[in-house]
Amino acid sequence: MLLIGPGGVGKTAFAEQLAALLLCESAAANSNACGKCDPCRWLAAGNHPDFRRVAPDDDAEAEPGTSEKSAEKGKKRSAGIIRIDQIRELESFVFVGSHRNGNRVVLLTEADAMNQAAANALLKILEEPPASVYFILIATRSKSLLPTIRSRCRVVSFGAPDAAAASDWLLNAGLEKQAKRYLGLAGGAPMRVAQWKEQGQLAPIDALVDSLISPPADPGLLAAKWDALLKGDGLFRMENLVEGVQRWLFDLTQERMAGELRFHTGWPRPKGIENLDPKALLSAWRDLNQFRRSARHPLNQLLFLESLAAHYLRALRPVAA
Repeated sequence: MLLIGPGGVGKTAFAEQLAALLLCESAAANSNACGKCDPCRWLAAGNHPDFRRVAPDDDAEAEPGTSEKSAEKGKKRSAGIIRIDQIRELESFVFVGSHRNGNRVVLLTEADAMNQAAANALLKILEEPPASVYFILIATRSKSLLPTIRSRCRVVSFGAPDAAAASDWLLNAGLEKQAKRYLGLAGGAPMRVAQWKEQGQLAPIDALVDSLISPPADPGLLAAKWDALLKGDGLFRMENLVEGVQRWLFDLTQERMAGELRFHTGWPRPKGIENLDPKALLSAWRDLNQFRRSARHPLNQLLFLESLAAHYLRALRPVAA
């Protein structure tokens, strides 16, 4: 089964519930895992012998025999992908009998992160899968998967829920008063908003937008504000900040050209927006693609932020009369 759709709409939660149901030995009448039998307890503890979770390896090691310098380069290249050795490790799991003489489940949480070699290795396993072995693949960019892998899967598409349902879901997260604000920024994905709250990102997001609505004229002062946000206790990172600035520029451009916003419908409109040059805003938005490429590893964080601030403030100059 291949679950496709944008992030934050529940694909992983659905996959985990499905895996639990497939492994449960005392499933309830309402088709939910019982949560009490031995397999359910093992799965909850992360040590079920008939379950494998495969995720991108952020700590990839270089191949044996490479130099230290080459190993470091290889590690940077391979971080964040699913590698061939991770898929090959599944062969002994898939083609050996079950520990409980029941179902076995393989969950690939980001199947579109497989490199070419890993995808080919998985394809070989999928060509003749043993009985009672279930593969659940999750992908945000399904077109990145091999067509031959997609053709062997039953595809289930996930989309963002309607705004009312998403707002109701967020009641449990304590965001009922500002749910619309964050849902717009998250593309309507409620679980992404809940994740932001759990990671302590909501306050920095608010502070970032406030700094963009009423920025100081000096790029150094604006950069200092952003630097303080990045040094907070939450998981608000440089790539989140750059993405936030770029989304704001996108909305300013769309406001000037079409009179509407896409991401920031819950925030106040900046003053003097009618005087901004849409061409300059669009140009700055495009320039930030370069910043996004190096956001994770800036050579000097403060200088990086000052350059980013300068680009942003330059785009806010009023249209010449």
